[in-house]
Amino acid sequence: MSGRKSRGLGRGLEALIPAGPAEAADTGLQQVDGARFAELPIGAITPNPRQPRAVFDEDHMAELVHSITEVGLLQPIVVREAGPDRYELIMGERRWRASQKAGLATIGAIVRDTSDEDLLRDALLENLHRSQLNPLEEAAAYQQLLDDFGCTQEELAQRIGRSRPQISNTLRLLRLSPAVQRRVAAGVLSAGHARALVTVANPEIQERLATRVVAEGLSVRALEEIVTLGPADTPRRQATRSSPTISAPRLADLAARLSERYDTRVKVDLGRSKGKVTVEFATLDDLERIVHLMDPPQESPAG
Repeated sequence: MSGRKSRGLGRGLEALIPAGPAEAADTGLQQVDGARFAELPIGAITPNPRQPRAVFDEDHMAELVHSITEVGLLQPIVVREAGPDRYELIMGERRWRASQKAGLATIGAIVRDTSDEDLLRDALLENLHRSQLNPLEEAAAYQQLLDDFGCTQEELAQRIGRSRPQISNTLRLLRLSPAVQRRVAAGVLSAGHARALVTVANPEIQERLATRVVAEGLSVRALEEIVTLGPADTPRRQATRSSPTISAPRLADLAARLSERYDTRVKVDLGRSKGKVTVEFATLDDLERIVHLMDPPQESPAG
């Protein structure tokens, strides 16, 4: 793989655009004629003077800023070269403005050299069929293809071998709160958990239930029952009689705090002579993230 810089937990269409022939060969993705992916300085981009939209809803903008801060930019902007190291926006002014407000110095962009939008759309659809995306990245890619490139859900479904209801259900994941989206993007929550949580309208309850899933290792079925019946109606899990551990009143609280701190399931067991803390991880990248939180790199003193 190439050394593409990561902008956050999610990638969206970024994962479908090779930065050059070498990356296309490494990933097995189709080379996109007339387009490439690049990380561009935000200050090198100017808005399209022919953009008819001049007013952007402040509440929606604030939500997008928060999402970019928490998860990263899942939908790259589309630009064209306007001079040496200068670019003009084609699509994504709202994303560009929100990234500025979020304090990003660079932004992921599809640099388009051709005016043939159908060619780019078709190549993206072909690469979407080949690429392995997590559920949130997949939802973001679907949404951008629908919004920026004029795809229909029917076309998406036919080209990637999915049903229309499956496309619709995946798109609903973008309605999750940013904190829950972050856990889905990191692989801490499964697509099944995410689909159950998206039916909960209140973001605070979404996040509380997500914390329970991570802390208690709830199955998708158990979470669906909690969502259906309500948290207050769900019986607590009974400790197994065969367990040799000793329960302590503060153990559950401590495990929950650690789970929240590291965004993963943490179990704390106290035996007769010693205790044990178990920290679960989904992938090697997730483990590296947890280790970084446990032992952040220290700057060496000057001199």
